[in-house]
Amino acid sequence: MAGPNLVLGAVEWSGMINRRKLLGLMTAASTTLAAGPARAAAAATSTTSPPVQRYTYGSHPSQYVELTVPAGVGPFPVVVVVHGGFWQTAYGAELGRPLAADLVPRGWATANLEYRRVGSSSTAGGGGWPTTGLDVAAAVDALAVQGQQLAAGRLDLTRVVGLGHSAGGQLAGWLAARPGLPATAPGANPRVRLSALVAQAGVMDLVGAARESTGGSAVPSFMGGSPDRLPTAYAQASPIARLPLRVRSVCVHGTADTNVPIRQSERFVAAALQAGDTSELQRFAGNHFDLITVGTPAWTLCVDAINRLI
Repeated sequence: MAGPNLVLGAVEWSGMINRRKLLGLMTAASTTLAAGPARAAAAATSTTSPPVQRYTYGSHPSQYVELTVPAGVGPFPVVVVVHGGFWQTAYGAELGRPLAADLVPRGWATANLEYRRVGSSSTAGGGGWPTTGLDVAAAVDALAVQGQQLAAGRLDLTRVVGLGHSAGGQLAGWLAARPGLPATAPGANPRVRLSALVAQAGVMDLVGAARESTGGSAVPSFMGGSPDRLPTAYAQASPIARLPLRVRSVCVHGTADTNVPIRQSERFVAAALQAGDTSELQRFAGNHFDLITVGTPAWTLCVDAINRLI
């Protein structure tokens, strides 16, 4: 894998603004400019969204992170956003962008991870276990160097919460488990550790998911085979098998979820409590995608969980 490097510039976010708001902003800007350059700079800071900056952690097109840091001195805690999609190339970092955009104004820096996924695409494929795990591990570890460079040292890397949806829940859970991995296991010895975990309808029990055909054949396709054929790999990759995580965790899951059944979260939380971890399950009456739809009660549960944990 090629060494990490910085990509200059920022990812532009598009937005819509109505005519009345635009006129109001123009009037305010004119008044502020007349008052002097210092107030003009302050007004620009308050009305302009922070840039979304990108750093790479390898040479593959999908080895990148979108980092957004709030305006201000900091340091700011970090939410690592790990998108789902059953680890497949059909889904990417675009799923995490609305979540990151909503979290930054709340005072949290966000790192929206992209990684290699399962499939033949030259720009998105080449993933699977352990490649995908090593990707997200490298992405998070790079917060200590590239992330801090882009943030001008304003990241508080003692407070890093993993936020993972669906298959991203498995990856975020595994990231939280990295300090407890055997020294020779993929992803062991992290440079940046997660301090807490919020799993959004996460695939937290890979063995159970494979045997119950959660996502069809998604789990064995990701892992490279069945649990019976690859018991060591499943034991290393499955969050429930890595307990205790020794970090606090919250699982948020809809009772009407037909993509990842709620028993995935129920089993994980019960096992985490049995292992001595602090963990809780937040249920809501809704489906799999409510969790990544900003403004829904399900998303509010996730935000509240981050706020308690961070």
